[in-house]
Amino acid sequence: MGDLKAMAEENIIELERVDAGYPGAVILKDVSFAIRRGEVFILLGGSGCGKSTIMKHMIGLNPILAGRLTVAGMEWGRRTRAALCRKIGVMYQSGALFGSMTCLENVMLPLEEFTRMKQTERRARAMALLKDVEMGDAADKLPSEISGGMRKRAAIARAMALDPEVVFLDEPSAGLDPITSSALDDLILRLKEETRKTFVVVTHELPSIFKIADRAAMFDKARHGLIALGAPQELKDGSDDPFVRKFFNRGEA
Repeated sequence: MGDLKAMAEENIIELERVDAGYPGAVILKDVSFAIRRGEVFILLGGSGCGKSTIMKHMIGLNPILAGRLTVAGMEWGRRTRAALCRKIGVMYQSGALFGSMTCLENVMLPLEEFTRMKQTERRARAMALLKDVEMGDAADKLPSEISGGMRKRAAIARAMALDPEVVFLDEPSAGLDPITSSALDDLILRLKEETRKTFVVVTHELPSIFKIADRAAMFDKARHGLIALGAPQELKDGSDDPFVRKFFNRGEA
């Protein structure tokens, strides 16, 4: 019994025979896997394969069509929504910062919405988070006044404002040059080591996948399901699925 309890506590997210999609449109069928606490877990696959749809289910934007999905031992619902919103943070692909608010004000927003912290406490917390992502000097700048990479960093700071157990990153490298993308990967790895949080990342960028991922789940549009699960290097070297091998070995002679 002790071993079973330890295994259950090791997983922060669990999917059991999940059908993912929207009413009248099943994109993925019978998907089962678990994400462990403290790991960087990648959701990947070709365009339209369902990786972003799965993430939307995990963060509570859309209900699953069938099966069971738990985050920190709870399923999304009216009674659990408030508690689960405190356990997750989300960085959307564009950053989704409010353009009329400074970086500092953007990071303070979740603290204003979900806590009873005093204004001085909220400001201090938000400033500390911006410094953690190397954005302290840009605290008073508007999103339009900073680069795309800086907006991503500010969005990560906002995602971590409520000290969540899981941080979701949607295409963090999208639109960034290779140097900026690599620096963002370094930031994710540092935050993982310093905070011991779980990071769930949607991406198809191979350099980032090999650099930051502990494990990855790969989905296929044609087969409507999960086709590979494991460490990226293991999938690259040992998968017996031609599609998986082609994905991980693309660009090589």
